[in-house]
Amino acid sequence: MRDPDFWWQKPGIAAWLLSPIALVYGAIAGRRMRGAGLRVGIPVICVGNFTLGGTGKTPTAIAIATFLAQRGESPFFLTRGYGGRLAGPVQVDPTTHRAADVGDEPLLLARHAPTIVARDRAAGARFAQLAGASVIVMDDGLQNPSLHKDLSIAVVDAGRGCGNGYVFPAGPLRAPLDTQLLHVHAVLFVGEDAPATEITERARERGLPVLHGRLQPAQDVVASLQSQPVYAFAGIGNPDKFFATLRRAGVTPRVCEAYPDHHPYTDGEAERIVSRCASDNLVPVTTEKDLARLSGRDGPCGRLAAIAKAIPVTLVPDEPSGLPNLLGALRSVR
Repeated sequence: MRDPDFWWQKPGIAAWLLSPIALVYGAIAGRRMRGAGLRVGIPVICVGNFTLGGTGKTPTAIAIATFLAQRGESPFFLTRGYGGRLAGPVQVDPTTHRAADVGDEPLLLARHAPTIVARDRAAGARFAQLAGASVIVMDDGLQNPSLHKDLSIAVVDAGRGCGNGYVFPAGPLRAPLDTQLLHVHAVLFVGEDAPATEITERARERGLPVLHGRLQPAQDVVASLQSQPVYAFAGIGNPDKFFATLRRAGVTPRVCEAYPDHHPYTDGEAERIVSRCASDNLVPVTTEKDLARLSGRDGPCGRLAAIAKAIPVTLVPDEPSGLPNLLGALRSVR
């Protein structure tokens, strides 16, 4: 299912009616976050978020691992592998694994560094260490207490912030904001929209660094699409953000079709997109995560994967020294 619209609007009757459930959920989630996690003897960096839905965690994790590798480290990604059937621990092999096996995000991560999928994060961390990791970069898992984190960075969608400020199911927060701020070392706002001032103020009250960045689409791919009619589709945490990124880059989609996060495309959906693109001479354009879920499949999904263009995005920090300064503090953690 997609995020309810009322999560991202001023609190109204739906949020108020659900607030008693949210109070209980938030109390349980907050208490769980206080658990002492396993220390594995190498630094563990968590790239998480305060809310449900997409914020830019995966590009941030990739940027961190790239920086570490350039400085002689051997970073391994650790992820739950949402949407995949394998519980792990297992190292992702992009030549044999498919999204149905390990999820879409691990396939993207594995292009940049060794990637371990494990529903048991502690077991996954031990697996990575034995496989040669000198540092672990977790994609998500801020609220998971099983593994001690030496550095936790909360990634926030600058335009959405924490929505109506309520905890699930009354709002998008995974736990009360103040509770979560106790467990992070920095906040990174991603996007070119107005900053989420409430989170900024509360983070700075706690003395937390507040960083900013934006997702930059691959310029060569964008240039090839600027004069073409586009059929844009996306099944990610915030599809509208992907469509807005296209428009800012000078690509104006003729059709925008949004699906729920991690959506497993059916043959009927893929066939409809392929047929519409053929009849109207449109170019299907999507995200790397969506293309990963379509690739390696037979039938209409495979045909759509063969003709669709994915737009890779890269995190561009506004403060070039921000992340390096945070990561530099981890040198003493061994």
